[in-house]
Amino acid sequence: MHPIALSESSRMNINLFQTRVWKHIRTTVGLGVAASLVASLTGCSSLTQPIDGVPAHRLPPEFFPAPKNNLVPVDIALLSLEPPRDYQLGPDDILGVYIEGVLPFNPPNTPPEPPPVNFPEQDSTLPPSIGYPIAVQDDGTLSLPLIEPLEVEGLTLDQVREKIREAYIDNDILREEKARPIVTLIKERTYDVIVVREDGLGEGNQRSLQAQSSEFIRGRDRSASGGLVKLPAYKNDILHALVETGGLPGLNAKNEVRVLRASEADKRKRAQFVRDFYASQRNAMLDPCVCPPELPPDPSILRIPLRLPPGVIPNITPEDVELQDGDIVYIENRETEVFYTGGLLPGGEFPLPRDYDLDVLGAMAIAGGGIGQTTGGGGFGGARSVGGVPPGMLYVLRQTPCNGQVAIEVDLARAVNDPRSRPLVQPGDTLILQYKCEEEVLNFSLGTFFTYGIQELLRN
Repeated sequence: MHPIALSESSRMNINLFQTRVWKHIRTTVGLGVAASLVASLTGCSSLTQPIDGVPAHRLPPEFFPAPKNNLVPVDIALLSLEPPRDYQLGPDDILGVYIEGVLPFNPPNTPPEPPPVNFPEQDSTLPPSIGYPIAVQDDGTLSLPLIEPLEVEGLTLDQVREKIREAYIDNDILREEKARPIVTLIKERTYDVIVVREDGLGEGNQRSLQAQSSEFIRGRDRSASGGLVKLPAYKNDILHALVETGGLPGLNAKNEVRVLRASEADKRKRAQFVRDFYASQRNAMLDPCVCPPELPPDPSILRIPLRLPPGVIPNITPEDVELQDGDIVYIENRETEVFYTGGLLPGGEFPLPRDYDLDVLGAMAIAGGGIGQTTGGGGFGGARSVGGVPPGMLYVLRQTPCNGQVAIEVDLARAVNDPRSRPLVQPGDTLILQYKCEEEVLNFSLGTFFTYGIQELLRN
């Protein structure tokens, strides 16, 4: 088969069309390159809005937060008291006592009255008891008819029963064969403890953890919930106080429990600590070259961490977890543990995870700007990017002591392949996403060609 022969006029038309196509392509590309060169010198955001950053892989370790992925929960059994084998009496315990012929008093030749039966309160774990209610006094004594008060503090029920029997026999009130007192426990003593929670899990404000974690930290009212909790003896510990008010701290709270003692000595220590700190801060501010100190942890406040590195045994003693009347258990929220986004990322404030690490790539995903995703705010003058090249430079603005700042430069292409180039986000960081200058030039060039070059080509 022979090729179709074209006339002289047809060949001239084809050559003319090809000449015009290449002419418009060269003109459009030339204009795009020239415009890109001019724009790169006058409108590139990396030049007009420069950020002096230090590459992440060149910063020393002290600029990065300690990882928390490897932290393990503390054994919560350390937050509770070990009850004794036998209940030991103390002030405010209410005993049921029955002494035939004495309590109650029976006239001669009359049958004795049966002892009354007492049923425990609804939330009590005590069994039903018998006897007349008599309270242990504040000085630890028990007052009974016809005898002197008996010292019963620290004794068990069996020991108190034997002590009552011996007292009535020694005072010739009862014969030995008739001295058979009955001693039971009607109500154990309680301790009034105040629990203040800022995690939204307090009494009357129960909410699911999933609902709380889906909200931003400052997205709703963060008012604290609190109340007075009555803890029975040998259950007056931190674990029981938390269980009575909603359980362990929620995701919106710090991973620690604070205990403020109600004793006057501890109150004076806290007040003196605050006075000493502000006095030292005022003295430091007199020298302009000295950085004012930050408020250190108050040594008079007990802080019990709930997560620690592997192999670290917390130094928690029974005296630490035991609560007395007026003690305050405080669960503090972590509303300041947030990071901020800007630049080509959607601006906002986002909470940091409490129990695991978050690197810059994960933070971008939370903010809605994943790796390799083009944004709507790129290009010159805020125009939408039509070139399809995603931004490749992220800056992390991190605060340093004495109101300083360091800009950490993260090359996203390198961060994808090198974990050392993905710094962890810490509270207060600001993440700013930008195009590299060559990326912005390439986007502008491609956008100019596909917008104007093809249009001009089709028109001619």
